[in-house]
Amino acid sequence: MSARILVVDDDPSIRETLERHLSRTGNEVATAATAEEALNTVSSFGPTLVLTDVRMPGMDGLELLARLRESVDADVVVITAYEGMQSAVAAMRAGAYDYLCKPLDLDHLDLLVERAGRDRALRRRAGRAAEEASGPGVGEMVGQDPAMIEIYKLMGMLAGNRATVLVTGETGTGKERIARGIHFSSPAAAEPFIAVNCTAIPEPLLEAELFGHTRGAFTGAVAQREGYFALAGAGTIFLDEIGDTTAEFQAKLLRVLEDRSFYPVGGERPRRTEARVIAATQHPLEDRVRAGRFREDLFFRLQVVEIRVPPLRERRGDIPLLAEHLLRHVARELHADVTGLTRAALASLQQYDWPGNVRELEHTLTRATVLCRGPLIDAEHLSLGRAHRTGSVSSDPADDSLRAVEASHVRRILARTGGNKRETARILQISRPRLDRLIDRYDLGVPR
Repeated sequence: MSARILVVDDDPSIRETLERHLSRTGNEVATAATAEEALNTVSSFGPTLVLTDVRMPGMDGLELLARLRESVDADVVVITAYEGMQSAVAAMRAGAYDYLCKPLDLDHLDLLVERAGRDRALRRRAGRAAEEASGPGVGEMVGQDPAMIEIYKLMGMLAGNRATVLVTGETGTGKERIARGIHFSSPAAAEPFIAVNCTAIPEPLLEAELFGHTRGAFTGAVAQREGYFALAGAGTIFLDEIGDTTAEFQAKLLRVLEDRSFYPVGGERPRRTEARVIAATQHPLEDRVRAGRFREDLFFRLQVVEIRVPPLRERRGDIPLLAEHLLRHVARELHADVTGLTRAALASLQQYDWPGNVRELEHTLTRATVLCRGPLIDAEHLSLGRAHRTGSVSSDPADDSLRAVEASHVRRILARTGGNKRETARILQISRPRLDRLIDRYDLGVPR
């Protein structure tokens, strides 16, 4: 299926390459070196598809996208060499058909052109804001891996609606940051974003925290109190570790998702909520459903859209970029003069498996910044063990299991704090009840 394609890029070699290739595959192609030139061309050429670079002199590609969406019935594909969350979210939120990264795979491009032709008459075009997403959390995610680019695109699309979202991934992968990115890229960005760690609140209090309670509902309820669902208004409730909640709580959450209502603890009249729910878990909920530990109907309600966040070991190419980004933040927070990492340090970071993912990387760089006495962090400052280096040999295969890693890490922090569980929980960023469960699970020998 042929198309009328307008290529917009300030690089003449890219314009020439794309024009030659797309013409050879049967399309009619025009080119423009600037966004302004493209706007002058569209009225006479009438493109059905526009391929535009993001960074160009004068008007950039995102502004061109916004102008085209107002005046031209054409699909717009944004192309850039500067991969990242913010431009991908902004492009998809503004209505781009797709987002591609240089260098382009021409076979992939051909498939995209064909798909755009098939979809053009069928796709419903909803008007979305064209300005770049900005807000807390949006600019904090970094990554150029194809899996991350797809997540950024999905976040941009989700920002334009109120669908329930389930974010899955190992601990430390950045699930809350994704939830924040969706919220602060949405029209509800001015509404509250409330994050709730379901394992950090004792189970008897979780319902009262979320739904509120009446005066006298239970011992200590000396006054009526609004819960998070009421306080969130039309914003977002982020429920982390949803897989660890009880069946009783799951039944009440199901009601919220089904009919948008809830009962405060001790209340007799239902309350309405307009809050969007984004849930997250590090556990495969399908396994918990099969084991009878999670309601199947709630699972399907939560899984309207699922975002799987890959562990850091599956996107090692992002580690240097992440390390530089996090190091700038750490150095600023610590008022340190550390400016970068040596090649040996970067190699060491990329060889490590990161069982704690991005959170562990940030903690490692924080420790290294404290230990470093010069402008560059070297491998000796990182203190990365051999147990989780790629290609390392272990006499006990179980040493590389997630269970062994978690037990070893908790034991090490307990030893560092002299068995102080409050300080250990703070360092691990978990609740005291969860720490007690880990101590029991791994028989660490620390009394409650």
